[in-house]
Amino acid sequence: EGTPETICNHPRSLTGKYLREQLKYHLRGKRRSINTRTRFLTIEDVTTNNLKHVTAEFPLNRFVCVTGVSGSGKSSLVNETLAPAVIRKLGGVSAKPGPYGNLKGANRIEKVIMVNQAPIGRTPRSNPATYLGIFDEIRKVFAETREAKQRGYKIGRFSFNVRGGRCEHCQGQGVQKIEMNFLPNLYVQCPECEGKRFNRQTLEVKFKGNSIADVLQMKIEDAAEFFENVPAIRRPLDSLLSVGLGYLELGQPSTTLSGGEAQRIKLAAELSKTSNENTLYILDEPTTGLHFADIERLLNVLHDLVNRGNSVLVIEHNLDVMASADWIIDLGPEGGAHGGEIVTVGTPEDVAQIPESQTGIHLKEFMERKN
Repeated sequence: EGTPETICNHPRSLTGKYLREQLKYHLRGKRRSINTRTRFLTIEDVTTNNLKHVTAEFPLNRFVCVTGVSGSGKSSLVNETLAPAVIRKLGGVSAKPGPYGNLKGANRIEKVIMVNQAPIGRTPRSNPATYLGIFDEIRKVFAETREAKQRGYKIGRFSFNVRGGRCEHCQGQGVQKIEMNFLPNLYVQCPECEGKRFNRQTLEVKFKGNSIADVLQMKIEDAAEFFENVPAIRRPLDSLLSVGLGYLELGQPSTTLSGGEAQRIKLAAELSKTSNENTLYILDEPTTGLHFADIERLLNVLHDLVNRGNSVLVIEHNLDVMASADWIIDLGPEGGAHGGEIVTVGTPEDVAQIPESQTGIHLKEFMERKN
C-alpha cells in the first residue's frame, strides 16, 4: 500500500509493473482482414433514443468494438435494438427492439449470447461447479466408488439439493441465513456440518482419499490436477483456468463472486463447449472493475472465441480493448442530442487517423505509446 509512486516502484506489485509498463498487453500483430469476402450483420435506419437513422454493418467472425462517449448511442444500437432484433429473428424470446428499418445477415448466426457481469446465481447453492455442469460428473464419480456401491448410494446421495445425503440442519447450503431488516441478509456457517453441506455418512465415502465436500473446497487449479484422468470434468476446469480463475474454490458460493468473476465463468462455460460456431457474443463494458492482468486474459478468451468461428461484439471505453479489435464502429460525436451518429468505422489504425473522432484522438496517442 502507499502512494501511486510507491506502488509503481514496488518490485513485487503486479499492478506496479503495469503502471510502469514493465508488463503490458501487446497489440496483436496481424488483424483479421475485412474485405469483399467478409460477411456482415447489418441493421438499417435505427432511430432508438437519440440514434439518427443509423445504419451499421457488423463484420461477422470478427472482434468488433462499438465505441463513443457516454450517451452517444452505443447501448441503444447494440443492446436495445440489434441484439433483440437478431434474437427474435432467430425465433428466440426477447424484449421488443427499438425502431429500425431492416435487418440483414441474421441467417448467418445460430444464436446470440449476452455475456454480462450479472451473478451466475443468487443463492449459496449455485457455484462454478454447478454452473458448468461439473458437479453432476463429480457426483457420478463418487457414486461409482466401491464404498458407495456397498452402501447402496446412488448419484442422488451426493447432491446437496435433495434429502438423503445432505445436512438437513442447513438443507445442504452449508450456511444459515439471518434476515436483517433494511440490510442485506447475513450468512453464517452451519454449526452442524461446519459448512460441508453433507451429513456424516455421505462424507465417509472417499474418492482418492477425499470426500465430496473436500472436492468442493478445492481450488480449481488443484481440482484440475485431481481429476486429470476424468475428461468430462477436466475439460471445463481447463476452461476456468484459461480465464484466470484457478484461485476460486470449485464449490465457492455464487453470492461471494465479483461481477468480473461471474462474467469469466460464463465465458469459460462457452469455451468448454465442444461446438459453438456461428454464435454472436455481445458484451457491454466487460472490463469494468478488472485488473490489467485480468483484461489481458479476457481479451485472449474473446479472440479464442472468434478463432473458433464466432463473432464477438463489445461495447467498450477501454483503450486496450479498442486497440485489440479487428473493427471499430465509433458513435458520437458527442452524447445525448449531439450524438447518435456514426462518426467513423474501420480498423483501430483507421479510426486513430480521424480528428473528428474523440475515440480516434485518444486511440492514436495510446497506440503510438504502445508501439
